[in-house]
Amino acid sequence: MTLEVLLTKASFVLGSLWKLRINIDGLKNESSDELVTQASIGRSFQLIDYLKFNFKNKEIIDRVKVRLLEDDYICWFRFSELIHQASKIESWESEFCTEDIIISKIPRILSWAKAAKKIKNEYLWGGTIGPNFDCSGLVQSAFASSGIWIPRDAYQQEKFCKNLALDIENLEKKLIPGDLLFFGSSEKCTHVGLHIENGFYIHSSGLTDGHNGIEIDGLFQPNLGRIASFYRSKFRSAGRVISCYQSENS
Repeated sequence: MTLEVLLTKASFVLGSLWKLRINIDGLKNESSDELVTQASIGRSFQLIDYLKFNFKNKEIIDRVKVRLLEDDYICWFRFSELIHQASKIESWESEFCTEDIIISKIPRILSWAKAAKKIKNEYLWGGTIGPNFDCSGLVQSAFASSGIWIPRDAYQQEKFCKNLALDIENLEKKLIPGDLLFFGSSEKCTHVGLHIENGFYIHSSGLTDGHNGIEIDGLFQPNLGRIASFYRSKFRSAGRVISCYQSENS
């Protein structure tokens, strides 16, 4: 029987691969406490930078830079939270799935998102575990719940999807359940929703021009409310997930 190796200062090796035994927050950089993502139990990561030494204060900064292998997302973990809470793995490969497999899982993905809405929640920038999510965290987690990994951020998801339309005209006839709707400015995608059916989509939006949590809005219906009208005015494109994300490092 192979002895399980847990992450400690002694077992810390640059480039090594690990699997989480806990949920953990991913932070923006080595000194910021800004949440950018969350990683759940069972997710795998690679150590890509050493702990930094603060020569001015003569202390170790409690951060380690990692790459989350399912989506190649780079963030920082608090090293103290990782001690004895990650198991070493020798290798890792991205899952492969066809468009037909993804389509077959859409009903479960939508059911997962609707169930998340029923749990008391509020918008959380960087939230991907729940009950509190940001927009792309909700969408990524909905697909991941059925074993389909897509990129983390909304603008990355837009690039990853098969493009269906760049304008709202004639879009209604093209959409099927599970498609993604992207919103923002002409320069950048800043928001994403998951299409349910008939132009209704589920999304997690913030306090400003949003619901402060998960809600369902319409895109085509007459007499749209204030929030739905706002997002319709920010529509950028629609896309379809036709494959699982393939890590550049697997």
